[in-house]
Amino acid sequence: MSKGCKYQFGPFDLRVQARELYKHGVKLKLRPQAYHVLALLLEHAGECVTRDELQKRVWPSNTFVDFENGLNTAIKQLRASLNDSAVEPRYIETLPKLGYRMIAPVTYEAGAEAAERAAEIAQDSDGEKLAREGAVAASVPQLSPPVAITARNWRWAVAALLSVVALAGWIAYSKWPRGRPAAQAAVHNGRTMLAVLPFDNLTGDETQDYFSDGLTEEMIAQLGKLDAKEFGVIARTSVMHYKHTSEKIDKIGGELGVQYVLEGSVRRDADKVRINAELIEVGGQRQLWTQEYDRELTNLLVVQAEIAREISDSIELTLGSAQRGDAAGNVALTPAAYRAYDLYLKGLYFWNKRTAPGLQQASVYFQQATAQDPSYAPAYAGLANSYTLMTSYGVSPAAIHMPTARAAAVKALELDDKLPAAHCALALILENYDWDWSTAEKEYRRAIELNPDYATAHQWYAELLMWRGRFDEALRESELARTLDPLSLIIATDQGALFYFSRQYDRAIEQLQGVLEMDPTFPRAHMVINAYVEEGRYAEALAILDDWQRAAGPGAGRSWEFAYIQGRSGQKQKARAELRNLEAENLKQPIDPASWAFVNLGLGDNDAALGWLEKAYAQHSNGLTSLKVEPAYDPLRGDPRFQELLQRVGLAQ
Repeated sequence: MSKGCKYQFGPFDLRVQARELYKHGVKLKLRPQAYHVLALLLEHAGECVTRDELQKRVWPSNTFVDFENGLNTAIKQLRASLNDSAVEPRYIETLPKLGYRMIAPVTYEAGAEAAERAAEIAQDSDGEKLAREGAVAASVPQLSPPVAITARNWRWAVAALLSVVALAGWIAYSKWPRGRPAAQAAVHNGRTMLAVLPFDNLTGDETQDYFSDGLTEEMIAQLGKLDAKEFGVIARTSVMHYKHTSEKIDKIGGELGVQYVLEGSVRRDADKVRINAELIEVGGQRQLWTQEYDRELTNLLVVQAEIAREISDSIELTLGSAQRGDAAGNVALTPAAYRAYDLYLKGLYFWNKRTAPGLQQASVYFQQATAQDPSYAPAYAGLANSYTLMTSYGVSPAAIHMPTARAAAVKALELDDKLPAAHCALALILENYDWDWSTAEKEYRRAIELNPDYATAHQWYAELLMWRGRFDEALRESELARTLDPLSLIIATDQGALFYFSRQYDRAIEQLQGVLEMDPTFPRAHMVINAYVEEGRYAEALAILDDWQRAAGPGAGRSWEFAYIQGRSGQKQKARAELRNLEAENLKQPIDPASWAFVNLGLGDNDAALGWLEKAYAQHSNGLTSLKVEPAYDPLRGDPRFQELLQRVGLAQ
């Protein structure tokens, strides 16, 4: 980095000595006049810089050019480089008939050569007096003039705060004991890897985040249609960690193990959309191309295919090899189909929250999408996955939602049998509800065949292999999922579960505690208590459960795990007291029969535990998927009734 001074704003820094503009550490193309205009606006951040001032400083009287045309061209180029807009500006605001103003928060950092450079710039434009003033001003590091707190600036202040929060998360993440696979060690089979960073929402309306987030996810899917043998794309969960952050591209590339990064922004109004996109090569820190697309909303899918095609072309030119797939196959949407697509994006937004309320809201939007366009397969797949996960999250018994989930998955496949999400949706139903392990495995493998970069397919397939006791195969699939989605907490947690069910308790504790350090409220990671119990570390298990209970708030009922742990630790009296509390709570909110089986196993009542497992079987509880590998069931394995139940669930072999 230059020793000279620089201005920093958002993800950009303007290096004065080199007269260069960088974004996330990547150099952008900037013409001389555009540079001088930007430098002057940054120098007077928060203030109006009049057109007369710009003319005197950038286009002096002895320069014979069309000033008006030159200034307009420079401003237009700046806005293109900054992904900014005249209508909803984030950086450069137009003050009609007056001039322009830099409205983003700006910091100024002076280096050892700053005074000399400031004098040089000032002499170039306004004489010796300004040179002296510039030299004095540049000699002391300073902040730009304060910017008035407007609604627009407030939004950016919030964005800055989110960046700080994200940074704190990354500091914690760097301490994760068994963190993501190192980029250098990631197995990509020689493929070129790309990450699509979250598209910026430039509408100025946070309720439109679903649209920009959805576009990010759809671009990931679109790029997944490129030649899978040559090209791989990082999953959504990992790239969303970089939303509202200003991490350098080389750092992002190293953390994700990618060679290329696509980033962009999106703005839409009633019937039009503007997308800015740029492709950056991580290793060379260079911008391969940047493009702006103005289209009708009904042409959104065409634009996505167009961007994917241009990415393929750019990488082909860089590597000298053809990597094109069938990404160009999309067509324009009818108005009704676009409305369905928009509802589908809203459903995706809430589905990705992976909370019970989020899944319920997602199912509403997916249902509305199918009503708008009964031929739109992805909406049916989304509906199937929402209902299936609602059952897994305990929102409702399997008998209520699983038939609807199955019908939606089958419909999705009837409409598009090459849709990976539809195959995954059906596989999860076959696994959790039907216990049809062989057919479920075929569906997962088909989903992976259609899209080898579908991290969720690898993750869920690893779970199925784990339930069947095929731990080595499960670990290979889990590692593939983590390579494709290295920052996903649920994938990391599932790998911890794999260690637990394969009786590697130390590794399970290390992995799951690492997840809890990242997010102490992450539900599935609390199964670390089971590993502590199997190691006889009951006090640690209870301490984690106590912390979790406090985090859940005063309205949360007592967890059945308290009774189980106390029973396993020999505190039978306390366990029975917890049991009475649970019986009272069960009248308000039914507890899964498989959980009741655990409680009775803790008390040493094997007959009662088997009775509850029979009830779980009658209700098609997905709690029985772990029947073959759950260590807590070991006291039952010598009982013929348990072996017969294993046979019925298809897990005897």
